[in-house]
Amino acid sequence: MAFDLAVNTTAVQSASTDGSSCAKLASSETNQERPKPCCVCIDEKVARDECMLMSADGPSQCAELIQNYKACMKGFGFNV
Repeated sequence: MAFDLAVNTTAVQSASTDGSSCAKLASSETNQERPKPCCVCIDEKVARDECMLMSADGPSQCAELIQNYKACMKGFGFNV
């Protein structure tokens, strides 16, 4: 029994995003739509996640990084 597992590479490529396109979306003043949450505050998110993973007591030891991330997201109109 054979299965046809062809992948539409065009759809896969268009579905994936790179950091540069997200950065352009986040910094675009002409775009009236809000950017996707995945595309903003990337540095703050990485620092927060790394701290949470490497700390014994993440919420208390990483409180400042968590607040920085929340403030950044709020700047883009997201309530986290």
